[in-house]
Amino acid sequence: MNPNRKHESASPARVRARKFFLGISLGIALLATSVPAAPQSKPPADHDRDHDRDHDKYKIPTMWIDHLVFLPGDPSVKTSFNAVNSGVGGGLSGLIVTSSTTGDEAQGGGNKVIETALEVPPGFDIASVRICYENSNSRTFISQTRLSQVQNPPSSATVLLDDPTHLNAAGPVCVNSKATLVKPAKGSVLLSLRLSFADTSDKIVLRAVGLNLTK
Repeated sequence: MNPNRKHESASPARVRARKFFLGISLGIALLATSVPAAPQSKPPADHDRDHDRDHDKYKIPTMWIDHLVFLPGDPSVKTSFNAVNSGVGGGLSGLIVTSSTTGDEAQGGGNKVIETALEVPPGFDIASVRICYENSNSRTFISQTRLSQVQNPPSSATVLLDDPTHLNAAGPVCVNSKATLVKPAKGSVLLSLRLSFADTSDKIVLRAVGLNLTK
C-alpha cells in the first residue's frame, strides 16, 4: 500500500460531482428564502355583528329620571305615593296623581299640570320624552307633554316641545313624545305634563319617565 495515497488530490470526476451537489443545495436554500410565507387565514367577517355595532352607535339612549319628584302645578292637583298598592291596574307603585276639580284648567286659570326640572349629562341634548303610565279610566289622562327652557335673564321660558297627544291608553304603556331638539347647556329645562280629569275619583299613575338623549 502506498503511504502517500491519502495525500493524493481527488479525481476530476469526484470534484465535479461535489460541485454539482453543492450547487443544488445552494439553489434549494435560495428558493426557500424567496418564496413568500403563506398568509394567515382570517375568520370570515361577521356582518351581523358589524350591523349591530353600527345600529347601537346611532341608537338614542334613554336616561330615566326620578318621576316621583313631580310637583303639583296648583292646589287642585295632588301627588302621592303608596309602595304597597297604587290603586290602579295591578297596583304597581308609582306617582299617583289626583285632582279635586275636573277639566284641564288650574284654579285661578292656566293649565292643570305637574312639573319638574330636568338634569341632563353634559354634552347631551334631549330628542324626546318617554312616559310610562296607567290610568284608572281612559276618560282621564295626560293631555299634553311640554318642554320649556328658562331664559337669561330668568323672567321667561321658551316652549321647545308642545306635544298635544292624549295619553289615554286603556292599559299600562310606555310612549315617546314627538321629536324635538333641546340643548340643556343653553338653560334649565322644565318638563310639565298637562292633566285632563273627567272625574275627581280618577287617578293617573306615572310608572316611569325618561329622556331620549342624543349628542
